[in-house]
Amino acid sequence: MAIEAGSVDDCRFVDEYEEALLINRNIVDTSEPWPEDVRLYQPYETEQILINDIAASLTVKAFMKMCGLQIQVEMRGNAEDMSPNGKLPFIKCGQFVIADLDPIVSFVFSKGISLTDHLDASQKADMRAYMSLVNNILGNAELYVSWLDNSTFTEITKPRYGSVYPWPLKHVLTWQKQRQIKKRLTAFGWAQKSLDEVYNEVDNCCHALSERLGNKKFFFNDRPTELDALVFGHVFTLLTTSMPENSLASIVRSHSGLIALVKTIEDRYFKDPEVTRT
Repeated sequence: MAIEAGSVDDCRFVDEYEEALLINRNIVDTSEPWPEDVRLYQPYETEQILINDIAASLTVKAFMKMCGLQIQVEMRGNAEDMSPNGKLPFIKCGQFVIADLDPIVSFVFSKGISLTDHLDASQKADMRAYMSLVNNILGNAELYVSWLDNSTFTEITKPRYGSVYPWPLKHVLTWQKQRQIKKRLTAFGWAQKSLDEVYNEVDNCCHALSERLGNKKFFFNDRPTELDALVFGHVFTLLTTSMPENSLASIVRSHSGLIALVKTIEDRYFKDPEVTRT
């Protein structure tokens, strides 16, 4: 499975993406140094956070480390409600509150910091296409397994998602969230899939990523981009998160190139003490 890159539409998409980044760069004062008190908000790790939010939070942490930026991690039971758009994680930098990877990348770019300065328009289109693949396949697979697979929902999702709320609110909010996720997955054609079909989608996605990575250290030679951070966040999470059964982890382990990428990023950026937690 391969993704064609460099088409006119792809380049137009990248041009619009870069234009949005430039607009944001003009809004934010790039002369200001990165503050020391930037905070990343996420759910509690031990008792609450679910696999898709683990992956998303780890992605942003990896991206920040690749940029050489310091953040403080704050865990909140109501982090989802605190987010400006309900997406996690989100960061607070002065008066700015930004949620989800792409807006965070845009905000960091507005401060004059980028992981893609060395890429041309075609490479940036390629990168965005693979990021879309990861979000659409691995992201939806994580949501499917967490919320639509009965065993995972019963054993993991239901007790964890409602853990910070009192009875009966925990049951009401969990039911509402499950309906929301099912509606989303239905719109994307995922709710109708069987578990085996989901596993096959994940395997095909990992194969496409492995082909693109090849024998390189990172997806674009020797320098990491937000694509590397995104793949690391999802693959590391699938490998290390305890689930009722380990099919997703087994699928990922069969792709040695992705395992090597994860190890490279872990060794380079996560061997030092973790970002400050409060």
